[in-house]
Amino acid sequence: MSYRVAVVGATGNVGREMLSTLAERAFPAHEVVALASERSIGAEVSFGESQTLKVENLATFDFRGTDIVLSSPGAKVSQVFSPKAAAAGAVVIDNTSYFRMDPDVPLVVPEVNPDALAGYRKRGIIANPNCSTIQMVVALKPLHDLARIRRVVVATYQSVSGAGKDAMDELFNQTRGIFVNEPAHRHQKKFTKQIAFNVIPHIDVFMEDGATKEEWKMAAETRKILDPDIKVIATCVRVPVFVGHAEAVTVEFERPITVEAAQAALREAPGVSVIDYRADEGYVTPVECVGEDAVYVSRLRKDPTVENGLSFWCVSDNLRKGAALNAVQIAEALVRANMLKAA
Repeated sequence: MSYRVAVVGATGNVGREMLSTLAERAFPAHEVVALASERSIGAEVSFGESQTLKVENLATFDFRGTDIVLSSPGAKVSQVFSPKAAAAGAVVIDNTSYFRMDPDVPLVVPEVNPDALAGYRKRGIIANPNCSTIQMVVALKPLHDLARIRRVVVATYQSVSGAGKDAMDELFNQTRGIFVNEPAHRHQKKFTKQIAFNVIPHIDVFMEDGATKEEWKMAAETRKILDPDIKVIATCVRVPVFVGHAEAVTVEFERPITVEAAQAALREAPGVSVIDYRADEGYVTPVECVGEDAVYVSRLRKDPTVENGLSFWCVSDNLRKGAALNAVQIAEALVRANMLKAA
């Protein structure tokens, strides 16, 4: 059985990665449609190594007969078109923030909470979590099963690709400009401060309690996906890296847990790769995870400041596992569970 798949936002960073991932993993699709805004009509996007697709107009597209929609066009666009696609009979896997906290929309990471997929029938929509949340909960899940997590303190080091192509261009142009004595503000449009050779502790808007929306997302989404009783405090930082998010995570558990037991659980966990040697180069950095599917865990060690505490470092390609791959894995899980009917 094969399916008709539409990719919404096909010209963006995540949309292009979705197309690439569908092709790489040989998803059973007899037709793949690339959709974007009117200004992109007729543009060509790659699908696999040898195919190209012409972009069609999202605004006028008829979703009838489409089985699966992978959507990453921005929250305001998804607000309109994801329900429209679902009403036409498609299952929508939405990568934007708009539906994530909707109680009738499951928020899914297949390695963590695949049982939640059944809830998609209420709205016809499944939400993809935030990129920084995805990689963290993939690493936390086996540890939570082992000793039950009470509290998480996390600092993220998030690449500019998480803010889109314009953000990547801004980092490139500022970096180049600095070497020819151009002022950084000439190329400052996306970020609130210079991003080249700098770090910015500000992702998304500020909230009344002083946290940013990105930090709130990590806490709220982790509770929805993993366990509503877990306490999470996040500090989210944008760093001058093009692709790949990193996180320094400290976890407090309800029960005793050893480093050795944690390593063994992580090595057995789906989607996790443990690279942890207490020596030079015995860890993974963002540049090394680009193009890879796994969440890499390193620097696992005891936290002596709390009872039953561990700390670790994790990195992942935010455009793949943090977005496109997770969405495709959700579609694959629906197929395996016979939860889809081909149009």
